[in-house]
Formats: sequence, structure tokens, C-alpha cells
Amino acid sequence: MSGSARPQHFGWFLARGFGPHGWGHPYLDWDYDWTRPDLYQQSARELEQAGFDFLLIEDAPSLGSAETIDLRVRHAFGGPKHDPLLLAPYLFQATRHLGVIPTVNPAAYLPYTAARQFATLQHLSGDRLGLNVVTDTGSARHFGDAAPLGHDAAYDRAEEWLAALRELWSSWGEGALVRDVASGVYADGTRLHAVRHRGEHFAFDGPLNGVPFERGEPVIASPGGSGRGLAFAGANSDIQLALAPLNEKSVREYRAKIHAAAVERGRQPSDIRIMFAIQPVIVSSPEEADRLVAASASPTDDVLRTIAQRQSSDLETDLTSLDLDAPLPAELFAENVSQGSLRRLTGDRDVATTPLRAHLTALAKLGRISDRTGFVGTADEFADLIEELGEWGNDGVLLWGDLHPVTVHRTLDELVPVLRRRGILRREYTGAGLRADLHAF
Repeated sequence: MSGSARPQHFGWFLARGFGPHGWGHPYLDWDYDWTRPDLYQQSARELEQAGFDFLLIEDAPSLGSAETIDLRVRHAFGGPKHDPLLLAPYLFQATRHLGVIPTVNPAAYLPYTAARQFATLQHLSGDRLGLNVVTDTGSARHFGDAAPLGHDAAYDRAEEWLAALRELWSSWGEGALVRDVASGVYADGTRLHAVRHRGEHFAFDGPLNGVPFERGEPVIASPGGSGRGLAFAGANSDIQLALAPLNEKSVREYRAKIHAAAVERGRQPSDIRIMFAIQPVIVSSPEEADRLVAASASPTDDVLRTIAQRQSSDLETDLTSLDLDAPLPAELFAENVSQGSLRRLTGDRDVATTPLRAHLTALAKLGRISDRTGFVGTADEFADLIEELGEWGNDGVLLWGDLHPVTVHRTLDELVPVLRRRGILRREYTGAGLRADLHAF
């Protein structure tokens, strides 16, 4: 394709969360300690050198139900995990421009505490903090809730929570921060707004005892493909994390939904950067890509067993004990299991007649970038795809993988030069923080 394409934004999604990186992979023997910051700091510096806008860190604060905890921790797919918010300062210290977006759950943070902590990190980082706001309801029992909220009600609470944070962040009115050395006046208390919030889910008084932002509040990101999730993004988010087939019709339709939701809530479509999540496998030649794809069509039982282990964690159901050549038993999954996770396992296949082997084989099967059946290919082939997305108006992509120097380099070593030569990937940052970088083009 062309040598000067539309620039796009790039983020890295630490899909495993702040957990045992390298576990189950040969690169475990690099001997990094996942509980120490060095591993993540080195990887963050590489992402910044590569021109990425941000690193987004997945999190789930719960190990699930007591009956299925062993499935979550046995192979470290669902836990343990440490708190990504507390990792963020170490990443800011190691970088100068990279945005860091930890995942936060409104159920876990009282608004005043959250507003104060997040404002502190925004100041300390030079305006590089983002918040990936999720509405996971399975963690309710950890935070004093007798029962989890329903899907839409959890979004209602998240909207109230975020509005409450913004009330507090704006409680210092214009001119409240004086800092006049000659008069000795630091701040004008008459310009602080008395916040008194009495909502459905939260009650507190302000104002916040911090100071106002110089370049704006932290960037808000959100996932979610439901109608309520898209409405939340349209009203509140600066970044929407998107999962959709990467064909022109699907991409344009998804973007149109988000933009319509933004306009409905009085915002502009350009207020939101829509980032499609992709997990590429970058190889050195088309022949190597063809070999990997062909091999994936007939996975060994060991490969299927590993996939079953991962799916068992996500579905909180032990698939490894089932007969590979029999259909999934009726009533196998509990009511709390994510319907999205179930769809990833079963696709559109008939669950009553399809053997488990077929479901797992479909998950193992790879596809080629060149024919748009998957994401295995060379750096140039992947750049062709990204360039094509740009022609459809795409804002950017979120590359998906562990945050480990091995995986970062495996994905980016050949890709970064190709993207930069084509004009797709930034070479310079604004120096004014994450929000400015997201709106630089």
C-alpha cells in the first residue's frame, strides 16, 4: 500500500493483568519476578520507544466463587493478580510520555477516595493517567454488597460514580487557586464549590481537598458491547475498547453506534477514540505464516488441553475433566457465567451435538492476515490491515498480549519500522499528557 497513510493511535492491552507473567511459557526462564516492578518498567519503556499512546492493564479483583477458585489459580489464568492502580506510579517513573490506564471498578472505590487518589496520580504523572472503568458485578461480596447489581444497574452506578468524581474534581472553581506570593494568598476559599451528593448509590460531601487539573481530568476508557455499555461510552468515555470483526461493514457500523451514543448525550463523535483489540502473530515470512496456520488446523490433544485450561478459568467450569469427543453436558455452566465467554467457546455451533474437541479446535485455529481470516502474517501484511482500517476512518488499535520484553519485542521488532515508514505510527509525543496525545491527530 501507500508510503504515507493516515496516522493511528496504538495501545497495548495487558490482557493477563498484573499477574504471573511468563507462567506456562518458555520465557518464564528469563527469571523476572512478576511481583516486582522491573519487568513492567522495562516493557513500558519499550512501548514508549515504539510510540504507543498508552498501556491498559486488565484487572479482576475477585477469584470467583469458592467452588471454582482452584480453576482460577491452578494454571494462573484467572489469578493471582495484584492491583494495577498501585503499579501505575512505577510505570510513570520509568517513562516520560506513555499513558497508563489501570482497570478500576466503581464498586471498589468510594467516590471521594477515588477522586482524591486519581487526581494525585494525574498530577504526579504529568497528566498521563487513564481509568478503564468496568462494571464487573461478580466481585460484589468483596465490597460489602449483599448481592451483585444487575447488568444495567451496574452501569447506572458507574455513571453516578463517575459523575460524582467529576463533581469533586470541579469543586475548585475558576480562580480558586491564587498562589500570589506578594499577598501571601494561596487559595480563595470563596471560589470552592460545596459539593453535597445524595444519589442512589453514593452519598458524600465535598469539596475535594486537592487542587484543580492543569490539562484536564484523567482519560476515561471503557469496554462493553451491550446497548447499555455503548451508551455509557457515548456519555463518558475518551477511549472505547472495541471487539468486532475487522471488515469494513462491521467497523463502520460499530463506530456509527458509538458516535450516535455520543451525540445523543451532547458530545461530539471526535471526543471518543475507538480502539479495536487485535492479537497479531507477526512472523518473518509468508511461508512461516502459512505453516503456522496449517498446523493450527489439526491441534494436538496437548494444545487442546491448554486451551481447555484457559477456558475453564474464564468459565469457572472444569472442561479438562470432560470427554473431548462428546458434546458439552446440558446445564454444565452456572447462571453467573459470562454469556460472552460462552459464545467465545461455542460460537454458532449446535451445543447439543458438537463435541468439545470441535469447540476447542475452533479456538486453536489461526488465520492469515493476507486473506483477512485471522492475524498471522508479516509486519508488512499487518501494516496493510492497519492502513485499510485507517481508510475506513479508524482511530487506532489495541494490541493484546503479555507485558513481557519477549512478547513486546516478538510483536514489535519488525512492525514498528514498517508502520513508521508508512506514516501510521507516531514518532513524537506532544509532551502535554495522554489526552493531548490522543487528540494530536
